[in-house]
Parts: sequence; structure tokens; C-alpha cells
Amino acid sequence: MKKNTNGRIIKEPKYCLDNSVIGDSWRMFRIMSEFVNGFDAMSAIDVPAITIYGSARTPVDDKYYILAEQIAGELAREGYGIITGGGPGIMEAANKGAFENGGLSVGLNIDLPHEQDPNPFANFPLDFKYFFVRKVMFMKYSMGFICMPGGFGSMDELFEALTLIQTERIKPFPIVLVGSEFWSGLVDWIQDTLLGHGNISSDDMLLFKVLDEVDDVVEYFKKTIEV
Repeated sequence: MKKNTNGRIIKEPKYCLDNSVIGDSWRMFRIMSEFVNGFDAMSAIDVPAITIYGSARTPVDDKYYILAEQIAGELAREGYGIITGGGPGIMEAANKGAFENGGLSVGLNIDLPHEQDPNPFANFPLDFKYFFVRKVMFMKYSMGFICMPGGFGSMDELFEALTLIQTERIKPFPIVLVGSEFWSGLVDWIQDTLLGHGNISSDDMLLFKVLDEVDDVVEYFKKTIEV
């Protein structure tokens, strides 16, 4: 039995092999239906949209919550739509900033057993069961990504976007990591370890930009994405 630094017992995960194939054929139709509904709904978006990623666990008084709300608000005033995962934390902050400034506020909520209740600031809400369907909507209908501090989910979305651009599976679009204090360790590791070992090229370091200030983020997108 293990304990963490606070003395709380850590439960070891239990792993099992899921060999069940019952219902797989019907699952295919549910997946297709979710794609069709998502494509039909998202195709109605008629403004350039920017996705803002970040932690669902960020409290409302956190500096990055406030920063996400400010960035989304300024982008909305400039005519950009805002897309988020539709949940709490950074997602709520971004939807709130867009909503309160008269902008399109898209929330692509995911059905999870915890953490992911839809926030009330999405004026264009959609619900998804499958992560991969939801991520396709992010990639297809966003013209740029803003990555605020987040956890595993945010890292997954960031690196999938970088991979798709690197491998030329999608057209390149601007990716901004907001918060040099948070991202510097990861950026250093990418530079020193991935690039240092030849696992990526020096050009790949240009696929993203690290910024801190609201005005700098907004100006960068104004230069790269025409409204």
C-alpha cells in the first residue's frame, strides 16, 4: 500500500483485458451518428474560430482563468469565435469571455463520469460521447489554438495538433502556448531532448509560440488569421 506526500493512501490501478465485441457493430453506427451531427452543427459556424484549451480544474480566482477570460473577450470583440471543451475551469473562462462580449461561444462538452459538467456560457453547445469525434471537430473547425495551462487532456490535444501539422495531415495553423512560467519546462525539454536527440527538426520548434500578455496573443492572431 502506497501513500502520497500528504499521507493519503494511493490506490493501485487494476488493469483487465476487454475482449468483449458484443455491440461493436452498433457502436459503429453511434460513432457515425455523432460525426454526422457534429459536422452538421459545426458547419453553421460562419466566423473564424479559435479553440482555447486548458484545465477543467482551474479555479475562478486563478490568474490563468482570468487571463483566458480576457483573451477570449478581446478575440470576441475582434470578431473571432471561441471554441472550448465546454466544461469548467479554463474552458468556462474562455466561453464566459466570448459570451459576455457578444461573441460566438462554442462548447464541445464530453460525457465523463466526473469533472465535466457543461458551463453556462456556451451559446453554441454540443455534447459528445467519444473523445476522438470531439477532437476531429476541434481540428476541422478551428483556425488556431490557444493552449492555457492544463493536464493530460490539454497535452493530448496540443501534441495531436502538432503531430498533424508536422506530418502535413492538416494545413498549418497558429498555436500559442500562454504562460511562459508554466510552459518553459516543457519547451526546454522539447528543445534539449527531442531536438537534441534528432527526434524532431529545428523547423518543428516554429510550430508553436509562447506568449504571456493578452494584447500579444490577440495581435498575433490578428496577423495570422483574417476576420
